[in-house]
Amino acid sequence: MKFAALYLVLGVLPAFGGSREPPVRLYVQFQHQPPDAVLDAIRAELQEIMLPSGMDLDWRSLDAARGDEVSSELVVVHFKGTCGIDNLEPFDGYPGPLGWTHISDGEILPFSDVNCDGVRIFIQRDLLRFPEEERPAAYGRALARVLAHELYHVFAKTRKHSSTGVAKAAYSVHDLLALKLRLEKPQCDLLRASHSHGANSFSAGQ
Repeated sequence: MKFAALYLVLGVLPAFGGSREPPVRLYVQFQHQPPDAVLDAIRAELQEIMLPSGMDLDWRSLDAARGDEVSSELVVVHFKGTCGIDNLEPFDGYPGPLGWTHISDGEILPFSDVNCDGVRIFIQRDLLRFPEEERPAAYGRALARVLAHELYHVFAKTRKHSSTGVAKAAYSVHDLLALKLRLEKPQCDLLRASHSHGANSFSAGQ
């Protein structure tokens, strides 16, 4: 079975169960704007993954940020490469890290990157087996799972992984294309505990 490593290089904080917490702000920038179907799938899947941790995600465009906006919980996300599924090839590859989060002086920072081209190369052979109309959503879900993995490191402030679920250290093609991949309850509990101990404040203009 083929796996791809998810590298930790950046980070911030969050939550499971109980009352809904205030929205967590995501400042997002795409190197190339994805098709609507892919973007809709990213947002829906990410919300579904993070919801059991008590996190309600508020998406913002980084390009539209004024630089003076401050939030107690935020992360800046860059989607690298082309986040679309044109020109799929009937072979796969090992593209290196699918996503990464930055670290400075041992501290996890609130900045994460998703390798759109890498994810597409990794799953494209199996993605071609999907009906054409289902491929954008399947690809978007895969990107969301990579992002959710990075957000787990950021909001839980941990470099550790779990043995199963979104927080596992490496993903197979099946993990990315399966109908469901979620955070396990211990990881949701860790997010909730991290959030309850207080959040850091960052400006989106940093």
